[in-house]
Amino acid sequence: MNARYSGYDVLAKWDSLSFDDKTRAALTRRLGSPPSRRFFSPDEWRLLEAVAARLLPQSDRVQPIPITPWIDARLAEGRGEGYRDARMPPQEEVWRRGLAGVEAEAQARFAACFADLAPELQDEVLRRVQAGEIAAGGWEGLEPARFFRDALLKTVAGLYYAHPAAWSEIGFGGPASPRGYVRMGFDERDPWEAKEA
Repeated sequence: MNARYSGYDVLAKWDSLSFDDKTRAALTRRLGSPPSRRFFSPDEWRLLEAVAARLLPQSDRVQPIPITPWIDARLAEGRGEGYRDARMPPQEEVWRRGLAGVEAEAQARFAACFADLAPELQDEVLRRVQAGEIAAGGWEGLEPARFFRDALLKTVAGLYYAHPAAWSEIGFGGPASPRGYVRMGFDERDPWEAKEA
């Protein structure tokens, strides 16, 4: 948690002009029970949970922001970003191959499952994948660094910062629609935006 906006809660604006019915519906979905596992195997789920916990540690949160369930739901429903990088396989294959590659890397370097490694060893595996410095096979035509950057990190961070708890943490006032942001200059703030502590 960031003390910079201590005490700020974007959800306090629930009944204000900051949120309309569509925004409230989207937030209700994000705040509700996370979707159940439908795409990933139990081992893939456990691995992705461990990876996400290293990319965005949430040990200070009483209730961590769910990430893996929303990635699983996107993949199970075939929802993407509306485009596909021609250098990468379809998203379902990207995630299966990428996670298999991360697991193979953990096994090759430390002879253990990624999820069972100490945090500093998990970080080492992820640094190597990020740099494309792999010691194991299993990537099957997927560049490790591209998977890390364009699928894994982008998606994990995107889902984290799509959650209102993260909005409050960074002082984000919510979507521009319907209220809009007026004061857009350097060090300007609309009166309804969060104030730094």
